[in-house]
Amino acid sequence: MDGMAKFEGLLDRFVKAACTPDPLGFAALFHPEGSYDDGFFGIHRGRDQIASMIERFHEGGREFHWDFLYPLRAGDLAYASYQFSYRSKLDPVKDQIICFNGMARFHLRDDLIQDYVEVFDRGMAFAQLQMPAEKISRLLERYAGDLRLQADTKQHLLKRKQG
Repeated sequence: MDGMAKFEGLLDRFVKAACTPDPLGFAALFHPEGSYDDGFFGIHRGRDQIASMIERFHEGGREFHWDFLYPLRAGDLAYASYQFSYRSKLDPVKDQIICFNGMARFHLRDDLIQDYVEVFDRGMAFAQLQMPAEKISRLLERYAGDLRLQADTKQHLLKRKQG
């Protein structure tokens, strides 16, 4: 099986385990010291933390549906866009469908996920959850601050400064 076919199979298992839920099966898709950088819940490292995060997903939602689209793989680096939706368990939007799209980056090692990072419009998701505007603003300001602390962002800003 070629690398792309292996990645597509990994995506299928990823979706099934995340949406079922199967926290231990999901965590097994990751290298033992792998990480999952979730747009809502932050970075989780190691299989135990990743399994706990999937359990947390399902505390606030049900009927998860995740479609990965346009997957690409080059060596140990892979990307896919996605459409994601779930039915909320939280008031005031209990039973409403929350949906958003995003991009996912996978760093693979031995055909397991070493690092998973996702990017999506958190503000759109928070608005669908009917969070107060002030809370959305505080959360997005925190995320913006966190972005500036990331190594890739620091390097980008340094290059920008140097011209």
